[in-house]
Amino acid sequence: MIKDMKLVSLFLTCTNTVEADTIVKELFAKKLVACVKQTSVDSTYKWQGKIESNEETLLIMDTSEEKFPEIEAVVKKLHSYDTPVLTAYPIVKSSIGVSAWMRESLSD
Repeated sequence: MIKDMKLVSLFLTCTNTVEADTIVKELFAKKLVACVKQTSVDSTYKWQGKIESNEETLLIMDTSEEKFPEIEAVVKKLHSYDTPVLTAYPIVKSSIGVSAWMRESLSD
């Protein structure tokens, strides 16, 4: 049921804009996201015992929690990292009309 849909924002870092754009196109083609924001970020993280720093492309994706497994499958298929970091955060509040628009966008 559309009204019971749990809305979330997903965060995903990608190697670059080419990889990010490829993932975004596939997610929209499969109707898995309502909106995606993309920005460059400087990331610092520990990987295989070393501190790494890289410029990455961050995707912030608005979707429903129920679509997470399908989105994760697309990311695993298209992402270059051994361990892509895809995380979900519940949308607790939003501006008037936003949740209705997201629900409508995701139910097409």
